[in-house]
Amino acid sequence: MASYTLTVARLQLILGRGLRKLHVSAALSARAQVAMSRFEPNTSINYVKLHSNINVVRKRLNQPLTLSEKIVYGHLDDPAGQEIARGRTYLRLRPDRVAMQDATAQMAMLQFISSGLPRVAVPSTIHCDHLIEAQIGGAQDLQRAKEVNQEVYNFLSSAGAKYGVGFWKPGSGIIHQIILENYAYPGAMLIGTDSHTPNGGGLGGICIGVGGADAVDVMAGIPWELKCPKVIGVKLTGTLSGWTSPKDVILKVAGILTVKGGTGAIVEYHGPGVDSISCTGMATICNMGAEIGATTSVFPYNNRMKTYLEKTGRADIATLADEYKDDLVPDTGCQYDQVIEVDLSELKPHINGPFTPDLAHSVEDIGAVAERNGWPLEVKVGLIGSCTNSSYEDMGRAASLAKQALDRGLKCKAQFTVTPGSEQIRATIERDGYAEVLRDVGGVVLANACGPCIGQWDRRDVKMGEKNTIVTSFNRNFTARNDANPATHAFVTSPEIVTALAIAGTLKFNPEKDYLTAANGEKFKLTPPTGDELPAQDFDPGQDTYQHPPADGVSLRVDVNPQSNRLQLLEPFDKWDGKDLEDLRVLIKVKGKCTTDHISAAGPWLKFRGHLDNISNNLLIGAVNVENDAVNKIRNHLTGEYDGVPDVARHYKKHGVQWVVVGDENYGEGSSREHAALEPRHLGGRAIVTKSFARIHETNLKKQGLLPLTFSDPQDYEKIRPDDKISIIGLKDFAPGKPLKAVLKHSDGRQDTILLNHTFNETQIEWFLAGSALNRMKVLQQ
Repeated sequence: MASYTLTVARLQLILGRGLRKLHVSAALSARAQVAMSRFEPNTSINYVKLHSNINVVRKRLNQPLTLSEKIVYGHLDDPAGQEIARGRTYLRLRPDRVAMQDATAQMAMLQFISSGLPRVAVPSTIHCDHLIEAQIGGAQDLQRAKEVNQEVYNFLSSAGAKYGVGFWKPGSGIIHQIILENYAYPGAMLIGTDSHTPNGGGLGGICIGVGGADAVDVMAGIPWELKCPKVIGVKLTGTLSGWTSPKDVILKVAGILTVKGGTGAIVEYHGPGVDSISCTGMATICNMGAEIGATTSVFPYNNRMKTYLEKTGRADIATLADEYKDDLVPDTGCQYDQVIEVDLSELKPHINGPFTPDLAHSVEDIGAVAERNGWPLEVKVGLIGSCTNSSYEDMGRAASLAKQALDRGLKCKAQFTVTPGSEQIRATIERDGYAEVLRDVGGVVLANACGPCIGQWDRRDVKMGEKNTIVTSFNRNFTARNDANPATHAFVTSPEIVTALAIAGTLKFNPEKDYLTAANGEKFKLTPPTGDELPAQDFDPGQDTYQHPPADGVSLRVDVNPQSNRLQLLEPFDKWDGKDLEDLRVLIKVKGKCTTDHISAAGPWLKFRGHLDNISNNLLIGAVNVENDAVNKIRNHLTGEYDGVPDVARHYKKHGVQWVVVGDENYGEGSSREHAALEPRHLGGRAIVTKSFARIHETNLKKQGLLPLTFSDPQDYEKIRPDDKISIIGLKDFAPGKPLKAVLKHSDGRQDTILLNHTFNETQIEWFLAGSALNRMKVLQQ
């Protein structure tokens, strides 16, 4: 210890007393190599470079930095030369790693194969969580999924081995829980091919959901582009207690910001209230931040994160993060573009929905609101788990309520399902008795997978079209998302409230005030839920489900059967022909909300995620046609007949007719699935014209050579008629910041000319000219 102190003193004399202590720590720890994960011993966390980049940018900007800025700017490809302006400039970044779930990994790996590169340039992983359908129970459903999806799993496994990508087998758990347990760390920048990648912000990382083409860029070693995000600060004061949970924070914020209020921004939580939230609770909040359109969300490094790192076998990362803590928290005096304050001591339990995650209600009010709106009061199914709420703490708090009911002779009146977030969580809650309690109260423990949250649910208790209510601890509740039934009223809330409502069987039950009737006729109230943040013993890892890639996969083969209906090698899209787009047909003018679920449905369609032509048969089948308020029923203007959207698109393509989609606000919100961009391109679409776009979808469209355009005047949406022909003029002079013109040719012979805005930069214009970002990458390799 004496020699350490002497060394510090000497360094301070040499470097100067005015320098922060962190510089000394950095100098002393420069030799220490801490691996990014236990699966990748040859990688290391580079806090030295992060620290250096932050200092370069802070000196240039001459201002205190938010945590979001520190981590984002700390990953700049050129911190000294990069133009930086929040909400305006595009940043070129070097993320630390890539994560892909199996449904999106298929297309991402097919694109990477098309690139011709021999191996990924950054640590990358594939996670098998989306293709397991909930039907009977965990073990049976997992075994069936392995059989049904064998071809896809073999492809992903062999592609991972050949190109250096780690492979988490089916049954491992949900991608975001696996990332939190193994790969996320304070100050990391991770991109993932799933919109709920921001879950990792609960461990102090900037984790961003992207499409597969973005993932390919990073895996290829190309700087990744992101429009410089604004920063929304959420100041937390007070302390969580009683029935209020971390989920209520984001349910409250969603009600304030709405589904598009976070677009183009990182949501940064700060303030004294942060320390009352567990690390996994912070992850819950960041996870559901995707539902407000945020680029990502993040919390500052603190002792709750340190404890979680230590409990998950990463004490060395925690020690290193302690040394660099100044870089992992916001600077004093930093400025946010918007500030929201939430007093956790005053926050009430919330429940949001139905049909949209930003329709916020307090639990005490939901019964009356439901009665007033004619929403079904009976809770048919309560579902806990998912990537948002499946931590050890979540399961423990739910089990504490289940135990109270069992002690009074009660079981759930509603059906009740439990989805563990990972094999580690499953094994640990089995060991510690939580799973048994949840089963005893009536629960069915499902596989460690996404399951009902993404529509992988073989639901049979209600008929299609039957109005009913379900309550979930999931993150998203768009129409028909969970069970394909558009009449299902889905509400999102905390696992504790789901459990209480499943026991009571009605939305009218307020567990803070209302009584239940025990088996012996006595009235009783549930006491507030309790649960340990982390297990007293170490986590039980359960089965080993990880496949390491070999050191050299050059000799390995990845075969795709040309006759397969699940997988299909990609053909390059045609490049721009140098002409304006003349006389585009309006395929569909969409009315109202149009999420990526509406554009490219999940559920049973997930099995075609690796086969572009087959999955294109679901193009926009969930979108509402403004012409007739119908779903998947549009006029074919070549035949005059009505048909399904993909059928008309295929007919137009066959006859050489290019087309455009017209949309409303926040078009493409929701999932990161790039199939919602690949499908219209594959079937002959050239442009999507809307009032506004969700961030990920807009980028995905650009990547595939489509034109995402917005009305300069949103009222011009009303000028477009379903039978119009639209010409997009000015492409020969296509340039950043320069609007394009659209000539609307009406069937009565009249015309309107409107202006269309775009957000293309010079690099993205090159994607359009080449036909896609992947085409452009190949050109640059030559």
